Amino acid sequence: MPRTLLVAPAGPRVGLTTVCLGLLRALERQGLRAAFCKPIGQPGRDDDPVDASGQPMEHTTALVAAATGLLPPTPVSADDAEQLLSADQLDTLMEQVVQRHDRAGRMAEADVVVVEGLWAAEQAMYAQAVNEALARTVDADVLLVASARGTDGVLRAPDDVAEEAAIAARAYGGAAGVVLNMLEGEEPEGAHVAPLPAALSGAGARVDEERLAPWRQALAMRGLSLLGAIPVRAALMAPRVSDLARALDAEVLFPGELDRRRVREVAVCARTVPGVLDAYRPGALIITPPDRHDVLMSASLASLAGTRLAGILLTHHEAPDPRVLALCKRAFDQGLPLLHRRGSSFDVARSVGALDMRVPVDDLGRVEAAMNHVASHIDARWLSELVEAPRAVRLSPAAFRHQLIERARARSARIVLPEGEEPRTITAAALCQARGIARCVLLGDPARIRAVASDRGVSLPPDLEIIAPADVADAYVAPMVALRRHKGLTESAARDQLRDTVVLGTMMLQRGEVDGLVSGAVHTTANTIRPALQLIRTQPGQHLVSSCFFMLLPDNVLVFADCAVNPDPTAEELAEIAVATAETAAAFGVLPRVAMISYATGQSAEGVEVAKVARATELARALRPDLCLDGPMQYDAAVVPAVAAKKAPGSPVAGQATVFVFPDLNTGNTTYKAVQRSAGVVSIGPVLQGLARPVNDLSRGSLVEDIVFTIALTGIQADASSSAAGRAEG
Repeated sequence: MPRTLLVAPAGPRVGLTTVCLGLLRALERQGLRAAFCKPIGQPGRDDDPVDASGQPMEHTTALVAAATGLLPPTPVSADDAEQLLSADQLDTLMEQVVQRHDRAGRMAEADVVVVEGLWAAEQAMYAQAVNEALARTVDADVLLVASARGTDGVLRAPDDVAEEAAIAARAYGGAAGVVLNMLEGEEPEGAHVAPLPAALSGAGARVDEERLAPWRQALAMRGLSLLGAIPVRAALMAPRVSDLARALDAEVLFPGELDRRRVREVAVCARTVPGVLDAYRPGALIITPPDRHDVLMSASLASLAGTRLAGILLTHHEAPDPRVLALCKRAFDQGLPLLHRRGSSFDVARSVGALDMRVPVDDLGRVEAAMNHVASHIDARWLSELVEAPRAVRLSPAAFRHQLIERARARSARIVLPEGEEPRTITAAALCQARGIARCVLLGDPARIRAVASDRGVSLPPDLEIIAPADVADAYVAPMVALRRHKGLTESAARDQLRDTVVLGTMMLQRGEVDGLVSGAVHTTANTIRPALQLIRTQPGQHLVSSCFFMLLPDNVLVFADCAVNPDPTAEELAEIAVATAETAAAFGVLPRVAMISYATGQSAEGVEVAKVARATELARALRPDLCLDGPMQYDAAVVPAVAAKKAPGSPVAGQATVFVFPDLNTGNTTYKAVQRSAGVVSIGPVLQGLARPVNDLSRGSLVEDIVFTIALTGIQADASSSAAGRAEG
């Protein structure tokens, strides 16, 4: 039977749903299967999400489904619950709760079922009594969520909060502990870098133990344990401009980047231009009357100069002068949103401040960021002890990403980025540097790099290293000639080749001055690999370079190879790819169970292609008899236990494969892209294998977050590289 946690409020406005989402992520990071159930819905609101048929959906349930891939059962509606309660049929209501709770646990094969209780609202004054019944009915441990702040946003006294939590705990007959939300915290260095990739937000604001001591002591005096201390992080509370426009019912005059820009602060601008310049900051929503043409034009100029304002909100009833709008149109075309809301500037600003901005279901970036932020501040030791019986640890995508970042931080490798002037690369480097994921080296013109960063609203950390290629290229001419003299390379030719920053970065890696190289945002795979093959070469005992992708499925992580490098490997090469990929999988926490993929399983068919895979399987077993490896095997036999039982009974791999080695590039690349696009799977790679020092390629369509993870992965590879001892300290 799964363990059940009822997450219940100790007071009003505690952020219950956010804590539930973060708890689900924290459980995933511990390798525990989590399920979610909101058995009774909150009273509906006009902005609740709707399903495909247009029917209203319970907001929290829809949010969890969208953010986690879980399929929580549909709650008992608030109307139905109220009818049963008014008819004194609490038992009937609880029977319906049990059905939903059990269904949630079974569907997810859960170790822990997280149940979100009701939070009190004017329409749901019965919340506390129902929560108490919930705890009894599903035999739940109660995790209380308390807010360090009052409804006015002011920080409360620790004793007041602890007493409130103690009263709530007594109503349940005790509680497992308390998660304290909305504490004061310190933003980390570089936290102002924007935009913040969701999966990295766990590196957010921290609360040191000295500040926590009074809260911990106040709770302990009342017999309660502090199981989480979550600091406020302003960036996670910032709505999109589109959310604000929808909530205000504002007219959108120019949409710009309405769905991408976020409102971090609001400024009412009614003074002349010198008096409002300080308000023009990244994330600021400028509120001004339409006849303040000087404010409208100066804000547009600030946007064109690189200040990433959230947008401009015009007030009052009259329309803005079209001639002025024409002068500002370039700023709007480049992404600055322009809205209009009738009413005085004071009334509009007051309306903005009073908005109840729940996180919309479609704002998954903000949801993901909040989940990781909360998860990083919940007591991991408590979670690890939550389930007493030993269980097989499952590496979920969230756990994989979390471990990747944490291991990279521990290594703090020096990674060279030859595409140093490319905007996504600059943003990724700033994030990695600020959060200690890697020590990045950008190759490119320093002035150009700083200009691109400014245009994107990215603050470059002061210790981020920028190297102008022309300043250092000459130092690598002689070493490069020595490496390639046998191929007829001259000094003049070497100097010409070193104008290519990928070649220059590869020479830095060859000389041990950096620990790894990441390229490919604008270069092809061949452009990235060719210099490495010429100057780095393969590891001892390796004869070829291959690639693999980490496929982050909803439930687990699979590894696909070779999907990017070798068009038609021989049986010997396929065996080498299998062994290399198994080692890569194991290095990143994926237990390798290797399936050698073919169009036939075992001896069910004959043909040249099947024979090659069968031969490769024999060779791989000879190279590494300790590996769990089998083939030839069809894909369905490798992943579906029922198919495996029919097609490959007794196979140690069939039905539970984690590493898939495809017979050729045509099959591998097609399969990885089909899975990625059709199933909405995140893939990390290609990860290059076999080189003496880590070089990794990027897709030219990479997002900033993809580049960050590739940098992290390269740093971990460097940790196992024999060249690490010779690296230069940066």
